[in-house]
Amino acid sequence: QVQLDESGGGSVQAGESLRLSCVVSGYLGSSLWMAWFRQAPGKEREGVAAISPNSSSTDYVDSAKGRFTISRDNSKNTVYLQMNSLKPEDTAMYYCAATWAYIALRSNYFRFWGQGTLVTVSS
Repeated sequence: QVQLDESGGGSVQAGESLRLSCVVSGYLGSSLWMAWFRQAPGKEREGVAAISPNSSSTDYVDSAKGRFTISRDNSKNTVYLQMNSLKPEDTAMYYCAATWAYIALRSNYFRFWGQGTLVTVSS
C-alpha cells in the first residue's frame, strides 16, 4: 500500500513562490515515478510535472516549464514541486500521484493519489 501526503499549499500574490511537498509511505516508494497534478474549479485534472525514481528524467507541462521544478529526496521519501513566478491561473488543488511505470503525464496512468493541497494565487 502506498500513501501520499501533500503539504505546502497556501495563498500568495502573483509573482511569489511556493514549495509543495509530498511524503511517500509504503512499499518501495523510492521505486515509483512521482508526479504533481492540479485541478482548478470546473476544469479537468492536469499533469504538471513528473520525475523518475532516480531523478534522471523529468517531464513538464508546457505552462510549467521554466517556472516549476520537480525534485525528490528518496532518503526522506519526499517529492517537491518548487513553483516560482506564480500566476493567478496556477490557482488549483495540487495533487501528488505515483505510478510504477511511466507512460505519460495523464491522470489515468497514475495509480496512487494524495488528498491534495490548495494553492491560491491572487493578482
